[in-house]
Amino acid sequence: MPEMTLPMQGRCRCGYLTIEITAPPLMTAACHCKGCQRMSGSAYSLTAMIPAQGFRVVAGEPVRGGIRGPQLDHYCCPECMSWVFTRITGGDAFVNVRPTMFDDANWAEPFIETMTSERLPWATTTARHSYKAFPPEAEFADLMAAFAASR
Repeated sequence: MPEMTLPMQGRCRCGYLTIEITAPPLMTAACHCKGCQRMSGSAYSLTAMIPAQGFRVVAGEPVRGGIRGPQLDHYCCPECMSWVFTRITGGDAFVNVRPTMFDDANWAEPFIETMTSERLPWATTTARHSYKAFPPEAEFADLMAAFAASR
């Protein structure tokens, strides 16, 4: 995977909302679920799991959009409605950031792909690990270690 240079700032489509990451991702993923297809307007959503202490909103005020609680909250720009990041209930240690908010997202090649049971038949990724649903929670530590070793 290509290197990333930190800190890195990204923005929504209109530029109102600016985010910054100062820590490398714990893992990257592509989600093929119908909800992500609809939210992203694409075959899947791309995610970088960023440690919470390595993420902040620099400018603008995001609003909750798409799915809202109790399991997760999607955050969007109130002006252009770009889906910028997601916080998962109980996953306070990380924030799922949309890598395409950054000018260069080449570093965000998906390491895992989830919800392949809903994948469009022509949609493919280079992910090293594939799951029909989501990986069992017990596998996350090993997946994150394997991701870190691949960098």
